[in-house]
Amino acid sequence: MPPAIASSEDILINVTPFETRVALVEQGSVQELHVERSIQRGHVGNIYLGRVVRVLPGMQSAFIDIGLERAAFIHIADLRENRSERSQGLTPTPIEKLMFEGQTIMVQVVKDPLGTKGARLSTQISMAGRMLVYLPHDPHIGISQKIDSESERIQLRERLQALMPSEEKGGFIVRTQAEGANDAELTADVEYLRKLWTSVQAAARTQPAPALLHQDLTLAQRVLRDMVGPDIGSILVDSRTTTAAMLEWARIYTPSVVDRIQHYSGERPLFDTANVDDEIARALSRRVDLKSGGYLIIDQTEALTTVDVNTGGFVGGRNFDDTIFKTNLEAAQAIARQLRLRNLGGIVILDFIDMEEQEHRETVLAELKKALSRDRTRMTVNGFTQLGLVEMTRKRTRDSLAHQLCEPCPMCESRGNVRTPRTVCYEILREILREARQFNPKEFRILASQEVVDLFLEEESQHLAMLGDFVGKRVSLEVESTYSQEKYDIILV
Repeated sequence: MPPAIASSEDILINVTPFETRVALVEQGSVQELHVERSIQRGHVGNIYLGRVVRVLPGMQSAFIDIGLERAAFIHIADLRENRSERSQGLTPTPIEKLMFEGQTIMVQVVKDPLGTKGARLSTQISMAGRMLVYLPHDPHIGISQKIDSESERIQLRERLQALMPSEEKGGFIVRTQAEGANDAELTADVEYLRKLWTSVQAAARTQPAPALLHQDLTLAQRVLRDMVGPDIGSILVDSRTTTAAMLEWARIYTPSVVDRIQHYSGERPLFDTANVDDEIARALSRRVDLKSGGYLIIDQTEALTTVDVNTGGFVGGRNFDDTIFKTNLEAAQAIARQLRLRNLGGIVILDFIDMEEQEHRETVLAELKKALSRDRTRMTVNGFTQLGLVEMTRKRTRDSLAHQLCEPCPMCESRGNVRTPRTVCYEILREILREARQFNPKEFRILASQEVVDLFLEEESQHLAMLGDFVGKRVSLEVESTYSQEKYDIILV
């Protein structure tokens, strides 16, 4: 029997050779989805022990062999020594005096290989944790510019300085996720990152160049680093290899979660136990049905995301105002869940059904904020505007689920609709008129979809015959089964 989903939050990890999927499940309901495809895993963030193969004084750059198909590239601006000299106002040392062929050097990939270009490198090593970024060679504390509050910035800097071990020679950058973090969470991140750097240094001393010293974490490892908190019950993984790798990693860096990692060996697929695949299908749809009979319409555009709330078939209240209020309350919870599930970021505009009573508006807004509080992503929520809309922002952390799993429709070219067969018929008629003025064929042959040809043979047959008489040429029809409704060709015979 598959394990029962506990009342707390559980994490389900489905692993295949081509893809890893993670679902955060709370009381049997999927709250978050993360997908990582092996083909999309790049090299950015990886740390290598490289060997200099060529120094180019004229370009102030060098090529370094890090074990990839093409030699990687480093410019003098990405050398730690150069940055230090420039920050002190000194004349930068030329690259030929800092590097030589055959030299062994530790580097980090900052840009993936593209086309014929090799990876771009830097010697300014940085390692990201959940709340901090560790700079082992740069002894200062920086604060993310996205933390606006000056008092919060000062407090975070002072707290982190007090938590850092006295022997620490490196520095840290405080990420936006550290807002509201307690000392225990910051200390755990400091210890984790220092352990990670110690393992990188040990590997650099024992391995010959070129060698991979540290690979950016897999999705399964990032789950342990970023998602596992006191509310997480169990972490179920359907791959023995991944389970073993996660246990090994957790014993070193996050020992408190080791007991929660379990291998799932049930007969049913792991994601079927919580209907995750059905949730993914629903999360890619515009419409989200509510239990009451109401529904949401979610539209994601380049600039912002809009959510429209509708009562649908819900008539369960004592009166119309009560029906609207109850629909909006349910919608507030559903919106918070959908933002997490679809990972929608940026500006979000919520169009609740208009409510006459101020008390109802305040209650719906409070319910929305309460539901959003379970989301780890940073958000701001404004009250109702004069137009009755709620404006909010949600920090972009990665591509939305739709951008990860979908692509623009080749039929409608991302418009969301296609021209009707009748519209296409009239376009074809106008095109034949244009062609008849320029050319003198024996026949015009129309290649089009079944829907368009059927309309020409039925309702539009008279217009087609009139056109043939007007141009004085035969007009024939041919179905092209591979054509979309909008596509057509006119062949001059």
